[in-house]
Amino acid sequence: MAPASPRQGRHAAPDSDPLFERLGVTITSETLELALTHRSFAYEQGGLPTNERLEFLGDAVLGYVVTDHLFKSFPALSEGDLARRRASIVSTHALAHVCRGLGVGAHIRLGEGERRTGGADKDSILADTFEALIGAAYIDHGPVAAAALVHRHVLPLLDDPQIARAGTDWKTKVAEAASRHSLGDVRYEIVGQGPAHDPRFRATLWVGGTEYASAVASSKKQAERDAAAESWARLEADLPTARD
Repeated sequence: MAPASPRQGRHAAPDSDPLFERLGVTITSETLELALTHRSFAYEQGGLPTNERLEFLGDAVLGYVVTDHLFKSFPALSEGDLARRRASIVSTHALAHVCRGLGVGAHIRLGEGERRTGGADKDSILADTFEALIGAAYIDHGPVAAAALVHRHVLPLLDDPQIARAGTDWKTKVAEAASRHSLGDVRYEIVGQGPAHDPRFRATLWVGGTEYASAVASSKKQAERDAAAESWARLEADLPTARD
């Protein structure tokens, strides 16, 4: 018998069988329902259990499996390089990318507010849910199945240059370059816009007296990260070593 589909309030979620096929693991209906229950839905339903405990477990499994793989597969890499590779594929952006490919968003049980504002496609919600699904696989089938889920869907991101780029700490990269070459202070000029339920922030990077790129995002921190990433190519060209 196929596992029962998760409920999403008044909105029926898609049948879970195709999700299981894409994940490559079957999760019992009770555990699956918990893994897909966002706190916004739980609050509106009077305080149901949420997926946060499973997310906590899945995050630990994810970190261990990725670290173990990198340590064994890249014996020549330094600790710093290993850490950067790990950060690139366990980042919120990377895990959200995995979830979109699997179609997880349509299955998440969300509160009305989150549903209205596109919560099923928010990076943070998708990433947290994927970690909860890893935790669910661990609970139902143990560490081998949970590790296999990570190997199947997360480790292949090591070969994706776009994920690697998104996982780079561009703000730190910019700050280090500016300090190393005495380019002046690094600052981000922030302008907020949009309604309270869907804020948008424009961040513009300045290094010394030079204005670089701008970026718009739903949070100040993400706007700053994106502005730094967009500015890097031009900033790198301005470095003294690039002109020597």
